Amino acid sequence: MISIQNISKTYGQNTVLNINSLEIPKGQSFGLVGNNGAGKTTLFSLLLDLIQPTTGHISNHGIKVHESEDWKPFTSSFIDESFLIGYLTAEEYFYFIGDLRGQNKADVDALLAQFEDFFHGEILNQKKYLRDLSKGNQKKAGIVASFIGNPEVVILDEPFANLDPTTQIRLKGIIKNLAADQETTVLVSSHDLMHVTEVSDRIVVLNKGEVVKDIVKSEATLKELEAFFAGKEEI
Repeated sequence: MISIQNISKTYGQNTVLNINSLEIPKGQSFGLVGNNGAGKTTLFSLLLDLIQPTTGHISNHGIKVHESEDWKPFTSSFIDESFLIGYLTAEEYFYFIGDLRGQNKADVDALLAQFEDFFHGEILNQKKYLRDLSKGNQKKAGIVASFIGNPEVVILDEPFANLDPTTQIRLKGIIKNLAADQETTVLVSSHDLMHVTEVSDRIVVLNKGEVVKDIVKSEATLKELEAFFAGKEEI
């Protein structure tokens, strides 16, 4: 589904990402971890054509993302609050995204009904603009909006940040269910090793822009990651 080949991103003399080859098959739940500055958001930004690569390319379903927009109808994401439209209410935003993705109001309402527990009565029917919601509620709105239109690829950057523990648990269940049918490719980055381990089939560790670990999840994965970031394991 997603193929990353000889991709790099350089700003001046500083190379922030350098990946020779990385393949993410269709239906995989893919986790990305690394310290601040490791290149996680840069990689996701390249996947979404928000920035241009210095070298190489990324293909999504055989489409080079920086050369064509044909990947957009089946790809969705939530990176941060800049993806929202602050002067809209949550409902207005959901219907706007639905319209972009060929979904009518009834389609969007049916989807939103599935996330009643996740919203916890704090998103819909609040008569508030998105910009006036808390950071956590903005994130919840953005995450659910990324599910509209049954995308084949969903990219979520730090989805657990700013969420309370109850919402984090609910979100983990949502991500697991999303990937359960093996039709949706889910890419999640997180600083929380436990969360990303729970929701991912495979975890890649970035360090200084390079892949230093590529792990198929097992019972030992969390301990392996903790040992790595504790400095008890050589890069």
